[in-house]
Amino acid sequence: MASEKKSLSQVIRERRSTPSFDGEPIPAHDVRKILEAGLSAPSGYNIQPWRFVVVQEPEQKRRLRGASYNQAKVEEASVVIVACGDRDGWRKDLDEMLRMGREGGMPESYAAQAAQSVPGYLSAFSDDQMKAWLNKQVMVATTHMMLMAEALEYDTAMMEGFEQDKVCETLRLPMSYWVVSLLGIGHLKGQDKFHGGRFDLAHTVFGEEYGKPLK
Repeated sequence: MASEKKSLSQVIRERRSTPSFDGEPIPAHDVRKILEAGLSAPSGYNIQPWRFVVVQEPEQKRRLRGASYNQAKVEEASVVIVACGDRDGWRKDLDEMLRMGREGGMPESYAAQAAQSVPGYLSAFSDDQMKAWLNKQVMVATTHMMLMAEALEYDTAMMEGFEQDKVCETLRLPMSYWVVSLLGIGHLKGQDKFHGGRFDLAHTVFGEEYGKPLK
């Protein structure tokens, strides 16, 4: 069985965006554990609007590379997880979400409220608002997968350089799908990426309101 080999703190501290992969296959049980980490992520109203296409076949990776500005690591990665959001996911999954919630102890009063508030909120979104909402939800799940892959001692590269229409055509995605990110997973080939550095707390974090230092 797959097991984490790095602590979360170590993963966060040491992770780099891998510039090149060696393409060696990844065991199916590791791929499943990575995917399950994504499925465990939180989401607004617990709608879980993410959909993942796992690309491993060499020819399909080659096609996906062609839809991703010819980035070599798309084809080199052992696995590429194409992370999408389904604009209509809430319509199809609301009843099932409420059923699972009730099984998990969701109060009936909460379920009744959610059955009204979720459609009322999400149905009012414009297409751009829905895409923005999906971006937030799907990136949380994608980050979960990335960190799990790193904990299993794989290298990762999250990529946003792709052509939406071409990826949708290559993967034959439904019209309601919005592609958010590509996550390449495998083992590093060659030299790792340099550490770009991170701003410290004083530069980016404030206490209580903007401009006040965190005590």
